[in-house]
Amino acid sequence: MSAIKYDLGSDQILTLTIDMPNQSANTMNGEFRSGLSETVNRVKEDLENIRGIIITSAKKTFFAGGDLKELHSVTRDQAQEFEDMVNGLKADLRFLETTGKPVVAAINGTALGGGLEIALACHHRIALDDESIQLGLPEVNLGLLPGGGGTQRLPRMIGLEAAFPFLMEGKKVNPKAALNAGIVDELVSAPEELLSTARAFIEAHPEKQQPWDQKGFKFPGGAPHHPAMAQKLSIAPAMLKQKTRGCYPAPERILSAAVEGAQVDFDNGSLIETRYFTELVVGQVAKNMTGTFWFQLNAIKAGGSRPDGVDRATFSKVGVLGAGMMGAGIAYATAVRGVNVVLKDVSVENAEKGKRYSEQLLDKKVSRGRMTDEQKTAILDRIKPTASADDLEGCDLIIEAVFEDSDLKGKVTREAEPKMVANGIFASNTSTIPITQLAEASGKPDNFIGLHFFSPVDKMQLVEIIVGEKTSDDTLARAFDYVQQIGKIPIVVNDSRGFFTSRVFGTFVNEGIAMLGEGIHPSSIENAGVLAGMPVGPLAISDEVSMTLMQHIRDQSRRDTEATGGTWNAHPAEAIIDAMVNEHARKGKAAGAGFYEYPDKGKKYLWPELENLFVDQDKARATSLQDLKDRILFIQAIETVRCLEEGVLRTVEDANIGSIFGIGYAPWTGGAIQFINQYGVRAFTERAKELESQFGERFAPPRLLLEKAETNTKFA
Repeated sequence: MSAIKYDLGSDQILTLTIDMPNQSANTMNGEFRSGLSETVNRVKEDLENIRGIIITSAKKTFFAGGDLKELHSVTRDQAQEFEDMVNGLKADLRFLETTGKPVVAAINGTALGGGLEIALACHHRIALDDESIQLGLPEVNLGLLPGGGGTQRLPRMIGLEAAFPFLMEGKKVNPKAALNAGIVDELVSAPEELLSTARAFIEAHPEKQQPWDQKGFKFPGGAPHHPAMAQKLSIAPAMLKQKTRGCYPAPERILSAAVEGAQVDFDNGSLIETRYFTELVVGQVAKNMTGTFWFQLNAIKAGGSRPDGVDRATFSKVGVLGAGMMGAGIAYATAVRGVNVVLKDVSVENAEKGKRYSEQLLDKKVSRGRMTDEQKTAILDRIKPTASADDLEGCDLIIEAVFEDSDLKGKVTREAEPKMVANGIFASNTSTIPITQLAEASGKPDNFIGLHFFSPVDKMQLVEIIVGEKTSDDTLARAFDYVQQIGKIPIVVNDSRGFFTSRVFGTFVNEGIAMLGEGIHPSSIENAGVLAGMPVGPLAISDEVSMTLMQHIRDQSRRDTEATGGTWNAHPAEAIIDAMVNEHARKGKAAGAGFYEYPDKGKKYLWPELENLFVDQDKARATSLQDLKDRILFIQAIETVRCLEEGVLRTVEDANIGSIFGIGYAPWTGGAIQFINQYGVRAFTERAKELESQFGERFAPPRLLLEKAETNTKFA
């Protein structure tokens, strides 16, 4: 069975229906390429009897894009073979585009990546007007570029400047927005209108050429040599570098392919695109990002960490204890997904303040046209602010999000837990305190679990599910279902102090603060963090968290460690934190002063006095940027290995996804464990030993890493 159904009607209009056998979606794999080549050969034979061509899909989606499994497997020594294959595929699309006969795309569903590129190779694009349909070129998000002509056709259609957000940012739009952008030409309101509308276009346009195949074609908005465009392009690389920090080659290659291709004819531009595409496909960054953001993320979403044999649960009433920033965010994230929420605090006033947080977020959506007033009201009506524990009656899940204090958490647990339904789940949003310890306050420790959200909850996609010693598989499975019900990404970890994400996050901020204590200039520390690929520097994020909270968590951890007979090993960062808070009254952003100054007007800037207090000018000048970047990435990766070694982490997938989505570990690496794999396990271990000798035993390779290094075996 061919991937493309060939139907030449009595009206001499050829309908090509893409229908990949044994697949739920159409993808650009070997089977599709063979089907396309066969189709092109038949079109060549029938060309005199064809008046026009319609390309459509038999699937719910139009076309899902490239086969990532195939792309992920291409090695550097296969580069020429891959390049030839891509050019062959593009030649077939180009033939259909240049027959002189009108070719129409009847887009019945989502068309992303290669799917949209097929549509762009048509002369006319008709899309079903359905808001759930997405059109775009998101390859950049996986470290790739649109390799099926997207960097050449889209700029020629809508102009370079208008095309850049779609090409370099992976912007996706619904059909109405695609029509406004000039990506599609016509909308229809029902699926049955697609083919009739396409036929009408063919009847009205018996001969058709792409604008760029016509003599005298001019780029919309100007070609690269046009004075206005040349001025914009002269600063584009610098602006792009400011965003990518040199960590992401894909946006830079996209810019090069689009601009260089715009200065030659279309066919040579297409060859330029293929070369850049091949370079990215065989490159390590695309391997890292595709492996993690596609394969590993999909494995997690498919329930790889969810226990088998437990019926899927749906939650209808959730209690949230604590209406501060975190509790209010959890209430919003739950209510916006259609679940009723009881938001409890010590006073109704506090609870109502927490509800107002949701109202503010929803107001923004309404003002941007992304929600109606009626929808906003319906969501807010689901949130009940209260100071009474009685209102928690009937909750099938209660999440405590109170201050990080064991005694307080125990108190609210004992008060609220009896109000739940018989088999309800009680969850703690603690970021550091062991779940097994907190479960001692519970009457049903088998139904007690950790649900660690990240701030701000409305933006952060990850939830770290922490399994205590007595947490049942049934509870874990249902907690997993709740996280997915509210549209978040669940990772599952076993219990320990700080679990996984907080432990690793702590190494990041502490390393940056320790650098300051060594005399390194704060600007160098912050730049090293950003240049390594972290979203912000360690000093800035310390201010966001607040150093008083860091002190509190440390002191709680120290007390609990010593109470169980353990020894507390002080980190070099602790003295700097104490000096900032206790001697200089600089507690962090919320207090208006930390490592940074926060003026009422204008941007924040590093506190100038840091230079006098901590910086050793000779040490600062002699410091290697690479050393700083390595320290930031290595210390987090080493702690991640420790979490695997200790059984805190259950899978490599959870390690990679959790490190990126939870703490912002440099996405170009594919995650903390993939960073080790791509660096080379043995080479990483040797570099860790060098860092240990220079900067301290915290960089010592864990036993598991040393074992892997002996045979240079990757983590899997």
